[in-house]
This record gives sequence, C-alpha cells and structure tokens, in this order.
Amino acid sequence: MNEAHLMLCASPEWAELVENRLLPWVLGGHDLGDDVLEIGAGPGLTTDVLRRRAARVTAVELDEALADDLRDRLAGTNVTVMRADATALPLDDNRFSAVTSLTMLHHVPSYESQNQVLAEACRVLRPGGVFLGTDGLDTPERRELHEGDIFLPVEPDRLTARLTEAGFVEPVVECDGDRVRFVASKAR
Repeated sequence: MNEAHLMLCASPEWAELVENRLLPWVLGGHDLGDDVLEIGAGPGLTTDVLRRRAARVTAVELDEALADDLRDRLAGTNVTVMRADATALPLDDNRFSAVTSLTMLHHVPSYESQNQVLAEACRVLRPGGVFLGTDGLDTPERRELHEGDIFLPVEPDRLTARLTEAGFVEPVVECDGDRVRFVASKAR
C-alpha cells in the first residue's frame, strides 16, 4: 500500500465511513457468528468494528509492518492477528462462522490470485457460514490513489460466477455508486 493510501485507510474519516456506512451496508443484517476471519486487515479500522460484533476475530494481513502494528495495538483483545498470504491461509478447513474481505481484493495482483483468495475463504468457512465483502470500483480517483501500488479492481459483472467457481452458493453482488458488495454462503 502506498503512503497516501495507507494514510487514508488509517484516518479518522475512513474510520467514520467504515463504522457508519460501509460495514452496515456490507453486513446487511447478516449475523457474523462467533468466529470471524478478516482477510487483509490493513491498519485495522475494519477490524475495530468487526471485533465488537463477534466473540473472536482473526485478522490476516500480508504486510509485516501492518500486521505487527495491528497485533501490538490489539494485544489482549478478542482479536488474533496473523501475518499470512490470503492465497494460502495457514488455517483449518471449516473453522470460521464468517469470513470478510473488506476493500482488499483490488490489492491482489492477478485475477488468478484473487480467485485463490476466494477459494481459500470458502475452504476455511464453516458449512452454512457467510462470506461478506466489499471493494471499490475502477474510478480515476482510485487509480490515482493507487499510483505505484497494485490496483486490480474486481469486475462486478463477473463476481457472481467467480464466487460460484470458488465453491460458494447463493452469491449476491450489488453496486452502490463506486463500490461493490458481495455476500455468499458455504453449502451445508
């Protein structure tokens, strides 16, 4: 994540957007259950909201410095922070009641790798569990924010098929302005 993007994702303005608009829209009344996996936690502002909605949260972050900072900040809470690659999660099958991917898929450098992240999310999700996520659509402003950074936006018109191919059932994909949200389940 470049410096400008990191500053935005760690800002009070982003925290307010996450708390009051983004996560309520993404969660849409879905129960997260007792054990939630957050893929791509970044600086952890989404983690802060998730940890108030679940008994346990595991936050996975690839970037070592971000993972270390988040681990230090959330020590002693209901959050376990792991440094791991979301394309090959070192986690047990069928463990989590919910898995989230919150504005992170566009940081994954290829569609093949993004598909692997989706497949891993399905693998670690319990049967009947829910996978919830959001991402930003391709806009000139987002391209500018990601200058010198990985930016491979999710294509909403292909996302339903990609979720199904990853093993999910009943995927729903919706756009609102410059954002897409998705929800799918793992078959019982």
